[in-house]
Amino acid sequence: MLRVEGLRARYGQVEALSGVSFEVAEGEIVALLGSNGAGKTTTLRTVTGLQRARSGRVEFAGRDVTRLPAHRIVAAGLGHVPEGRRVFPALTVAENLLLGGYLRRRDRAAVAARRAEVYAMFPQLAERPGQPAGLLSGGEQQMLAIGRALMLRPRLLALDEPTMGLAPQTAQRVLRAVREIREQGTTVLIVEQNAHQTLRLADRAYVLETGRIVLSGPASELAEDDRVKAAYLGGDPAVDPAP
Repeated sequence: MLRVEGLRARYGQVEALSGVSFEVAEGEIVALLGSNGAGKTTTLRTVTGLQRARSGRVEFAGRDVTRLPAHRIVAAGLGHVPEGRRVFPALTVAENLLLGGYLRRRDRAAVAARRAEVYAMFPQLAERPGQPAGLLSGGEQQMLAIGRALMLRPRLLALDEPTMGLAPQTAQRVLRAVREIREQGTTVLIVEQNAHQTLRLADRAYVLETGRIVLSGPASELAEDDRVKAAYLGGDPAVDPAP
């Protein structure tokens, strides 16, 4: 479904991505692992059109989307939940969701049906549709950010650090929602620093270091790789995404 080949990107004179290549097949959960500064967020931003690629190719559903603007990539079915939630704090929960469905605004019945599905996935949001998003807890804001991205029924959802800053119980609820999203037919590309939780959730994973893919394979195998253990699996897991 998603194929990234030789992707390079810069911030000024600093090369953030140095030939990143990976694939995500339909129906998978694929994880990008790496420490701060490894290039995970830049990869997602470049794939989804928020960051200009210096070279390389991004192919989504058989179509070259490398040079498309972000709104056209979203319309093609590739959703993005950015790091830090970034909800519209002055708008209500319901208004944030409506903005997520903006490209289908003329089909009011479809937008309403999708909003009902988001509320079913995140009952906390259904209890306060008229509450300003800025007054929600951090976990509720993350749920809203995910729900907003789901409003267009993306074929693939890219998630950037969805559990960052959340209490373990709330993070677990978010990860279970990610699993539910895949079960409902949406492919998932997830960026996380917590390798414990991500490798239990994902089918396959890639490890980024300084803008390059250095390891890849089935998530269960990477969890047993000595290099991954040494770099990313020290200590006890903070969150268990298993039900």
